[in-house]
Amino acid sequence: MKQFSLYIMLLFFFVANAQEKDSNLPDGNKNFVAKNYNDAEANYRISASKFPKKAIASYNLGNTIYSINQPAEAALAYAKAILNSKTRVEKHKAFHNIGNVCMKLKDYTNAVKAYKDALINDPTDDESRYNYALAKKMLKDNPPKKDDKKDKKKDDKKKEDKKKEEDKKKEDDKKKKDDKKDGDGKDKKDNQQPNGKPKPQEGGISKERLQNLLEAVNNEEKKIQDKINKNKVKTNPVKAEKDW
Repeated sequence: MKQFSLYIMLLFFFVANAQEKDSNLPDGNKNFVAKNYNDAEANYRISASKFPKKAIASYNLGNTIYSINQPAEAALAYAKAILNSKTRVEKHKAFHNIGNVCMKLKDYTNAVKAYKDALINDPTDDESRYNYALAKKMLKDNPPKKDDKKDKKKDDKKKEDKKKEEDKKKEDDKKKKDDKKDGDGKDKKDNQQPNGKPKPQEGGISKERLQNLLEAVNNEEKKIQDKINKNKVKTNPVKAEKDW
């Protein structure tokens, strides 16, 4: 079987003006080629800090960090390069290398996603296509383990919600029972004044009256709105001809 391809490419954008203004970038490229990775990393970091909106220094920094076996940190540099990328070519290479990082870390789920994004930006690349297929196979053979702690939290949350629902139902049933007793004149002896007349309800208004008031208010609002609409029709006569 063909071995997994580490398709790490040193990205040169060949922007002459940018290199004239940024001496650290070409110095970093020279150090990278010479495998002076510590110096290359320093050059690229300085370049990236001076020109934060450009993708090239971040991409080359990712390649450098990957070369010294720091894949997780390299992924951050590639992600920043994607954020600042202006072309599909730049995004394709950065996504591809994020896929390489994820494969190295055995994070096959995100490897599949990264290679897919790489192919979206360049569907013709054979390396990305092969690595995408390989990542899918590895994911199938090594499905992610279930997060037992996360599942337990979900189960606990469901149990808690169910208990709250049951408690609420019991409370509502009890309230309905008490209201029924109150309506029948049973078990509510404190509702009577000494002279035998009913005490006024708390809040000064019954539910029935409140409902009637709300309906009356709604009806009045409807009348007002109808009146406004009628006046609009009168004050805005329909034109007989269109204005051209």
